Amino acid sequence: MSKSKKDKDDSHTGTIALNKRAKHEYKFDQRIEAGLALQGWEVKSLRAGRANITDAYAIIRNGEMFLFGAQIIPLGTASSHVVPEERRTRKLLLNREEIDRLTGQVERKGYTLVPTALYWKHNLAKVELGLALGKKEHDKRDTIKDREWQIEKQRAMRAKNRDA
Repeated sequence: MSKSKKDKDDSHTGTIALNKRAKHEYKFDQRIEAGLALQGWEVKSLRAGRANITDAYAIIRNGEMFLFGAQIIPLGTASSHVVPEERRTRKLLLNREEIDRLTGQVERKGYTLVPTALYWKHNLAKVELGLALGKKEHDKRDTIKDREWQIEKQRAMRAKNRDA
């Protein structure tokens, strides 16, 4: 009897790491999904959830895209003949058209490519890149003010509904 898709082991699906700070620091216009070229020890570490992308960014060089600053912490049981490098530059896998389009926006319009999430998709490690512009200090304050206003508005509505 074959197993349905629901019954299969989905222990390696879902989010590995999030970049929560990026939402505060940047205004995102578009999100792109890219694959990662990884070594064996990196895949094992990702399966254990030992990744950090808060200081990472993507850059385009010679028609290829790379991820800088992403930290994948090696497991203690890593192979002895491989010297793991936590913050090595990793190649991102995208189509030529996507890279060309992003190159134009990064070079001409001043956008930045910021990783927002690292996750599993069909047993492949994927990175969600946000095409972003940096927020100014007053923009950050406006965002905080709007968020606090929404919370206050919901509190008032709940209080009114309780009284009625």
